[in-house]
Amino acid sequence: MVAVAATLGTACASTLQQLTMDEMIRQSTAIVRAKVLGSHAEARGCDIYTYYKLRVTENLKSAGSQQLDLAVPGGTAAGLRQRVGGAPELNAGGDYVFFLWTSRTGVTQIIGLSQGLFSVMRNHAGDAVLVRPAATETMVDKSGRVVTDQAVTLSLSELKSRIQPLADGKQHK
Repeated sequence: MVAVAATLGTACASTLQQLTMDEMIRQSTAIVRAKVLGSHAEARGCDIYTYYKLRVTENLKSAGSQQLDLAVPGGTAAGLRQRVGGAPELNAGGDYVFFLWTSRTGVTQIIGLSQGLFSVMRNHAGDAVLVRPAATETMVDKSGRVVTDQAVTLSLSELKSRIQPLADGKQHK
């Protein structure tokens, strides 16, 4: 029975709803730049979550804490591995920008799974650039039509300039 459970729990298919940058900004309860300090996985009922400890280096929207706990579906716990399509894997020490939402139960997760996670890189001038590869999971638009995701690259300064008007309820042009 354990072998069957281990086999069944290895992969969960996901369909992602395509989110625009403006939608992620508006829907996020917090947007932060943070470094991953470490992680551990736990089973919650039939699901496994990997919990990451983050050290916030910059608050871009509505986060006051210098440390956050982030739950990402999937991981390895009690000898079982569960993979969830679209759920990112983070590297300890990694520098990221996270678009986050916190549920009523207090669990903080990434908006749109991999859509709301950007790696922080440096361009030739040394400026921070945010990079997100295209999602490989099935993605649909608001009407349910299958669409192809595109990689996203933008400067940290461009993101900051887009956050404030949307946080104030104004539409980005």
